[in-house]
Amino acid sequence: MTVTRERLEMAPSLVLTPAVVAHRGASGHRPEHTLDAYRTAIRMGVDDIELDLVSTRDGVLVARHDLELSTTTDVASRADLAHLRCTRTVDGVAQRGWFAQDLTLAELQTLTARERMPRTRPRNTAYDGAEGVPTLTEVLAMAAAEGVRRGRPVGLLLELKHAAHHDRAGLPLDEPLLRELARHGLDHPWARVTPMAFEAPVLRRLAGRTRLPLVRLLEPGDPVGPDDLDDIDEYADGIGPHTSMVLPRGGPGGAGAASPLVQEAHRRGLTVHVWTLRAENRFLPVRHRRGTAPDALGDMAAHVRALLDAGVDGIITDHPEQALAARREVGPEVRQVAALG
Repeated sequence: MTVTRERLEMAPSLVLTPAVVAHRGASGHRPEHTLDAYRTAIRMGVDDIELDLVSTRDGVLVARHDLELSTTTDVASRADLAHLRCTRTVDGVAQRGWFAQDLTLAELQTLTARERMPRTRPRNTAYDGAEGVPTLTEVLAMAAAEGVRRGRPVGLLLELKHAAHHDRAGLPLDEPLLRELARHGLDHPWARVTPMAFEAPVLRRLAGRTRLPLVRLLEPGDPVGPDDLDDIDEYADGIGPHTSMVLPRGGPGGAGAASPLVQEAHRRGLTVHVWTLRAENRFLPVRHRRGTAPDALGDMAAHVRALLDAGVDGIITDHPEQALAARREVGPEVRQVAALG
């Protein structure tokens, strides 16, 4: 592969080989947050799997993106759980449905998972009802077994969802997290485990109690000036911005030149893991779409290459096989020359 001057001048990553992280497992191919989704991603060759954690009523951490369960499980069809339907305000937004914090683990384990986006990913619906909602314990055991089977460790990025809401409910997420990681011997800095959160307070608490690397997640509109990054650097080891914060979208091409965010983060020794790359046109910048059908697959690999050129340290994606292929195209030898150049 020819190393161009453009590649030589790109912002180098802090790591030789940026990580490919399976977002909620290989959720472009299986219903999210199922053991099958995680295993599928690991068998594709990902470096890490990402999972979101919420709490049951009895304080057990389970893998769900949302506290409200009706979009990803069969809870709405369960007459025996109808009495648990209620309205809750989560992070300022009123929602009506069934919430993980109102179900015991025993109740939650009677549910089955289903595809979140059936119209966008109709093939995934073939797996509806095949699995339940996994606990953190089950995911840790599965990842350890897959690591042994493949002769390499599987990294884990663990997002603590709605941490302040859980605090107010008397169900703090950090305490059972650290307890469970310690029970599995994963409470040391080389354990390939990275807690993440959008909320700083829970990360500050963790920073005082663990040596695990921590990542502060960021969404468009969050302040990311020098003072903000300095503040994050006091308690975290990396940031997790939305892709548009690294490659701003706008203009006729749908994506602008890289922002200074990666370089500014790297100056402070903060890694950068971007989220979330999805292959369907509706989720891609205009320049990387193919055709006009919103659910058709676009050129996600081009988006990955652009982010790697911007120097990111990790790609969090629903379609890890495409990110892995794009990373192979760039190649570690190119990134090494870029870093030295």
